[in-house]
Amino acid sequence: MSKDQLIGVLLMIVSAIIIVVYIWLVLFPPYENLDILILKITGIVAVAGVFGILGWIGYTLATTPPPKPIEEIEKELEEELKKLEREVKSEKEQEGEKKEEKTTQ
Repeated sequence: MSKDQLIGVLLMIVSAIIIVVYIWLVLFPPYENLDILILKITGIVAVAGVFGILGWIGYTLATTPPPKPIEEIEKELEEELKKLEREVKSEKEQEGEKKEEKTTQ
């Protein structure tokens, strides 16, 4: 059994134990009003978790700059392509000149 499998089995066992204990404490509380307290804590954690994630998404949307328009990206790509074409063309011309020099010598 690998380390990951062992961790997976342990997580399943711990989860099952927590579920059983939670159900037992809610349905058969050993102290008066403990079931209500557990349900209140569960509700608080659930609401805080959901709205905490929602707030984080909102913060991320609010602070992330908008993407560039496609037209601007296309222009940049065209400029880069033209630049590369010029470089390739100048390299070919230089190679041609070198070949001519070798043939004349």
